[in-house]
Amino acid sequence: MTILEARGLSLGYGPDTIIEALDVEIPANSVTVIVGPNGCGKSTLLRGLAGILPALRGEVLLAGRMLSSYRVAERARRLAFLPQSPLPPDGLTVEELVGRGRNPYRKPFGRWSRDDETVVRDAIAEAGMEALATCALNELSGGQRQRAWLALVLAQRTEVVLLDEPTTYLDIAHQIHVLDICRSLHETRARTVVAVLHDLNLACRYATHLIVMHDRRIVAQGPPAAVATVDLIRATFGVDCTIVADPLLGHPHIIPHRRTAGVDSAATGASA
Repeated sequence: MTILEARGLSLGYGPDTIIEALDVEIPANSVTVIVGPNGCGKSTLLRGLAGILPALRGEVLLAGRMLSSYRVAERARRLAFLPQSPLPPDGLTVEELVGRGRNPYRKPFGRWSRDDETVVRDAIAEAGMEALATCALNELSGGQRQRAWLALVLAQRTEVVLLDEPTTYLDIAHQIHVLDICRSLHETRARTVVAVLHDLNLACRYATHLIVMHDRRIVAQGPPAAVATVDLIRATFGVDCTIVADPLLGHPHIIPHRRTAGVDSAATGASA
């Protein structure tokens, strides 16, 4: 079953078209990870799927309905998007930021409910931010702010979550923490997560569905074990490698050897 899809989707910025006539289907109740070299259009595609970047041509459908037909609050109750390096208003605390995740559920001038308080508290705890809940975001490190924004998305309680490089600024322990949350959303809450990642091994470890982009188009997709091949890594990333089964979990583990001479990662000027 498909929960989110694009049909003939073209996206761009100003006069520049970045993605042209692209089709993609996101399986429901999956962890879909989009990977590809810098500049191949990963973030552009994610913004298009979120409706943040309007389509030049084509359409995006959420649960079989055109995304553009949803009212703002209705869309925000079904789909959440976390961009790269979002900027909060000055002085906002972690709990104030996370509280904004409840806005789609509140009527105009509606009171803050006990349920809202519980959801916000649980989201902050799940993101590991309890000790920093009353701190201003501009006092936190980049990694701490990233987890605060993730808590906002968790508080939004949507069936689809789109994350653009959610492990940016995070050390390895917190990268695993964030991706474990993504896995939990899929396994225990039947949510659909779509994330752009740069680390191929983390992508193969956590994805149930892997999408590989190159030169602004999709070149492969499916289960990581079927998609991640030596030939694909060489053709897409310009890297010779060995692929072995992870000794603990069995997913593909990529061991790079060297860069292949003469392979450009993507067209100049494209968005990641």
